Amino acid sequence: MIEREALGSARLLRLAHGKASAFDLEFLRALTREIEAAEADRVAALVLTGTGGIFSAGVDLVRLRDGGSEYLREFLPTLDQCFERLFFFPAPTVAAVNGHAIAGGGVLTLCCDRRLMSRGSVRIGLPELKVGVPFPTLVIEIIRATLAPAVAQEVVLHGATYDPEAALACGFVDEVVEPGRLVTRAAAVAAELASFPATSYRLTKERLRRPVREAIRRSEAADAMLTLAAWDSAEVRDAVRAYVARTLKR
Repeated sequence: MIEREALGSARLLRLAHGKASAFDLEFLRALTREIEAAEADRVAALVLTGTGGIFSAGVDLVRLRDGGSEYLREFLPTLDQCFERLFFFPAPTVAAVNGHAIAGGGVLTLCCDRRLMSRGSVRIGLPELKVGVPFPTLVIEIIRATLAPAVAQEVVLHGATYDPEAALACGFVDEVVEPGRLVTRAAAVAAELASFPATSYRLTKERLRRPVREAIRRSEAADAMLTLAAWDSAEVRDAVRAYVARTLKR
């Protein structure tokens, strides 16, 4: 599900779970383990990329639709844990967005310190409300910390998706790169960030992102219950079923 390779002094994790690297329990647990292993190994930097024309399509909606309440109770905390491990990773992180990064795939991108996107006919965005699901608190805080307020409003409440140039213009990504140079450029960016003293980078990043940690700690228990209740409600489940039928024909 996750391919690991050396990329200079950095570690490259390639998402390779089916054709869309959609988020299910097994994939999220595997990715979390790889992120934790990279931290334990004290890698200089971490680079994430996808396979083929897709970075990640986000939550596996068919699995979500069919999994029932028991699956959902396991899935949501596992999703939060994966995002949290990446967002607070102490060393530099770089997203090399090789293709479509939709919904949870877009959030995974925002968890990284620098975001590069391949030029081409690909989209990035957070259409969760179009799917019918509310954003978990952690995800909202990551968006709030990463995007300008007006952009965050548009991304979250309108469910817009962007081509690479539009994503660059609004700050969703930091660079647009020719496809053949994407991983090479990501390696160079990772090396540049890793050239700073590791302790200085870690402390600065932790302090910069401390408000996010404090915000989720203040609201974690109550908000998690509300989010679970909403995702498990008949209204949201009907919306997900309709979205899957409309877009995936399943």
